[in-house]
Amino acid sequence: MSRAEPIIHIVDDDAAVRDSLSLLLELKGISTRSYASAEAFLEAYDGQPGCAVVDLRMPGMSGLALQAELKRRGIALPLIMVTAYGDVPTARAALKAGAYDFVEKPIEEERLVATLRAALALAQAERASAEELGAFRARVERLTAREREVLDMVVEGRHNREIAAALAISPRTVEVYRARMMEKLQVRRLPDLVRLLFRSEAGMPGPK
Repeated sequence: MSRAEPIIHIVDDDAAVRDSLSLLLELKGISTRSYASAEAFLEAYDGQPGCAVVDLRMPGMSGLALQAELKRRGIALPLIMVTAYGDVPTARAALKAGAYDFVEKPIEEERLVATLRAALALAQAERASAEELGAFRARVERLTAREREVLDMVVEGRHNREIAAALAISPRTVEVYRARMMEKLQVRRLPDLVRLLFRSEAGMPGPK
């Protein structure tokens, strides 16, 4: 199995629920893995992209506790919480803590599938954004010290003549450094450069 293939991780202590959800999703062309407990999931999870369908109430570690542990480990896996009617306030607490969504029992199959597809699309977009920023950061690190100085001043909005005066070089030399810097960073437009640099320095995925 390719590590790039997204997986739906079903975490529920009820074997019947695990089996029915696995069958439903496999018939929809969505790959799944099942776990009888949150602890089993944590032990087996290997970083495979995808999302998880997690029962809020389970013996041992609860769905909320699993959510907190994933956050502590830095695992950004979209979670869809499964809850009984009386647990809706708890499910809302999970949403506030970063869960993608929650579904109530009895589970409406089509709604669950639609929610999962949306969660997978979001996860894929966030991975692509993170990869883009990682590649950009690596290119920034390869700039020379002078190119980095020019980069910082360009992002501040300074004109070539201002940069030249600050660095005691000619405006033509600034143009050369600026062109070389843009080429190394693989960016054509100044707005794109500013956007990428700000997102990179903030360590955030940016707007979706």
